[in-house]
This record gives sequence, structure tokens and C-alpha cells, in this order.
Amino acid sequence: MKVERRDVLKVGGGAAVYSALASMGFFAANPAMASWNKDWFATKSIADTLKVMGVGSTAESSDINITSPDIAENGAVVPVGVASNLPKTQMVAVMVEKNPSMMAGFFEFSDGAVPDVSMRVKMGQSSDVYALVKADGKFYMSKKEIKVTLGGCGG
Repeated sequence: MKVERRDVLKVGGGAAVYSALASMGFFAANPAMASWNKDWFATKSIADTLKVMGVGSTAESSDINITSPDIAENGAVVPVGVASNLPKTQMVAVMVEKNPSMMAGFFEFSDGAVPDVSMRVKMGQSSDVYALVKADGKFYMSKKEIKVTLGGCGG
């Protein structure tokens, strides 16, 4: 097998570019995207969650739409979507009342972003699912009951 100088430079050059990009953090996870507040995910009730998040009062809003099946056949994978029609929406939090850890997801939005999220949550039993939305500095909530026929949290 004949190895030419050109082939060696191609392979070596590719490795050098990869190494340079890796050293600049090009392939590293963005710390802002990977950060989360551990205390928010350790709460066991709505009141505790709101307290830990620093939420004073909330108003119920019909401008928050929770989309999910009314009856989930498998609690291990329950699709839940939250869309906010409130102007200047800054964040959405999804909480499942009867789960061991209430907070299921937390999403922040930059200006001009469409506040519409979809996720799959695990539910051990039938429960209310809450959506907490911060819009224009104020907090709003909405809830929807989801019945689970087969538990997903070890049930």
C-alpha cells in the first residue's frame, strides 16, 4: 500500500481543525442551555414550588393552552404541550401535581420567540397538570386534569 504525502496532510489537517474547534469550545455543551435550578425540581407541592421560584401571586388565564390527551393509556409517556397567547411571555413551567417531583419542565424564551413547548412527561397516576407562565413580569397559571390508566412511575 502506497501512502502519499497528500493523504497524510489531509488526515492530519482534519485532525488539526477538529482539535482547534474543540479547544475553542465549539463542541462543548452551552452551560446556559444546560443549567437548571435543583431546588425547583425537588419540591412536592404547588405552594412549595411557587415559593422556591419566588412567585408571589398568580392569576388564572384562559390564554394558556395545555394540550394533552384527557386519558393517557400509558403514564410513562404522556404528551403535554403548552402554548401561551399572553404578550411578552418570558417563561413556561410544566408541573405534575401528584408526581414525586412536581416540576416536569422549565423553559425560558427570548424576545420574539414563540412560547409554544411540547414534551413527554411521566405520570404515576391521574393528576392535574399545571402550566405556569411569566408574561410581562406577571405570573399566570392554567391546569388540566389528565387521567392515567397505566402508571408510569414504577406503577
